[in-house]
Amino acid sequence: MRIGLLTEGGHPYATGETGRWCERLVRGLGQHQFDLYALGATGTPPPLPPNARVARAADPGTAPASCGPGRPRTARRAYGRHERRRFTEAYHRLATGLCAEDGTDSFAEGLYALAELARERGGLAGALRSDDAVRALEAACRAPGARRGAAAAGLPDHLAFAEHLERALRPLSLDWYEEDALGAADLCHAAAGGTTALPGLLAKRFFGTPLLVTEYGAPLRAHYLSTAGADRSAPLRALLAGLHGRLADEIYRQASLLTPGNAHTRRWQEKCGADRARIRTVHPGMAAERFAEVGEDEESGDPATLVWVGRVEPAKDLVGLLHAFAEIRARQSDARLRIVAVPVREPGAGAYLTSCKGLAAQLFPDEATGAHAVGENPVTFEELGGPEAPTLEDTYASGALVVMSSLVEGFPASLVEAMFCARATVSTDVGAVVEIIGGTGLVVPPRNPRALADACLALLRDPERRHRLGAAARARALELFTVEQNLAAFRGIYLELLSHAPVRHRPGDGVPFAHPAEAHVPGSWAPKAVTAGTGAPDA
Repeated sequence: MRIGLLTEGGHPYATGETGRWCERLVRGLGQHQFDLYALGATGTPPPLPPNARVARAADPGTAPASCGPGRPRTARRAYGRHERRRFTEAYHRLATGLCAEDGTDSFAEGLYALAELARERGGLAGALRSDDAVRALEAACRAPGARRGAAAAGLPDHLAFAEHLERALRPLSLDWYEEDALGAADLCHAAAGGTTALPGLLAKRFFGTPLLVTEYGAPLRAHYLSTAGADRSAPLRALLAGLHGRLADEIYRQASLLTPGNAHTRRWQEKCGADRARIRTVHPGMAAERFAEVGEDEESGDPATLVWVGRVEPAKDLVGLLHAFAEIRARQSDARLRIVAVPVREPGAGAYLTSCKGLAAQLFPDEATGAHAVGENPVTFEELGGPEAPTLEDTYASGALVVMSSLVEGFPASLVEAMFCARATVSTDVGAVVEIIGGTGLVVPPRNPRALADACLALLRDPERRHRLGAAARARALELFTVEQNLAAFRGIYLELLSHAPVRHRPGDGVPFAHPAEAHVPGSWAPKAVTAGTGAPDA
């Protein structure tokens, strides 16, 4: 089977959890041929297995004229009167669908009309930045029945949104929609929703190719939680939310199957209108072998040490964790807390870490065991990969309890890693936490340092219960979250979707059943003639 795997900013060009998942999928399903279609591709891809190749790659974040491989189609000539009318009508339908209360159908009609125009004539990127586009958007915002947020938009909002829409719709202008590209795929598998799945949506429109969408987080939720556009006006935010919502609606409506990575993402998909009958939860597969040695040694780790691992950012609520640990120290003086930060190379990422270190210094002055000993702080801040925490397995092995204090989460991989290491966990009830740990850990409400402290103390003071929960956690993780179960699920899903898809005959494939099966077996299967009067077959 030929799989068109749609990725964005991940495999094979970048690292990260999504990239690692794609790599495991490609290598684990070696019986299938994977054609990789990478959005946001930069640099040179690493060596790929024999069953994979980069069919197309493009960077929609750059200007259309410099997208390199997978370059958008440019217009053979400037749009004439007929093309301008086609574009204006399609854009108006799309904008009306964004602004109206119930505009899903109008949005889809406009989206596909723009895609067909781009496929036939090219030049869509320039048209999306034209005055015609801004005027059509303004008319849709001021039309009767438009939502209040869209109706309040002014000219600056229209201009800013038109620019954002042009970037979001750049996949429509790519040269991926040919018979020798996505048209040759038996199945399109999008590794995320949103703009990543947009080429798969068009492949289904143009060629009838089944679309499978895997989401380990809801793009619409990520848009709502993003702080990137905090300075945008309310009308502009309403228009952007409408765009992401309508795109999610259409993707969920057209996908042959949706495979969310957890029940939390599944609930978001259902709220966005996805059909429950076409949703199947497939937990992400994670490599468990690296944690085997730690997981089989339940007695390892300091019995008074708590471990926290993750990205240091406000959503992780390290301030609440430090206040909870202050109460733990007041009731158990030998307790220690290791905060191991995953390196983040983003501007301003160190500001929150600096403030947390300052709070820890105020709450826990350096303590010394005697008059001649050097004082130490019971809270340490370390970086993963450094001398104190060289690997994840070493980090989890150093403590008896893993704690998570987040305010917002999707699918926290650190919890699964702790479970592989047979560590009991104390977590806040956010995202997919309860789904992951089941009954193998303690869960407390977020923003409740006292409840977090009580739960941690309960396990620190009861080693037998802690070991029992850790063993149960490891068994659960090995059953639900391994690479093998993930590959087995997608192996069956691929065959199921292909069996339900209509047969498409391509030039050169031949006609099915043109020759009987016996024609492919060596030897003669025709009955031999019998010579009259002898009863023996002719030689």
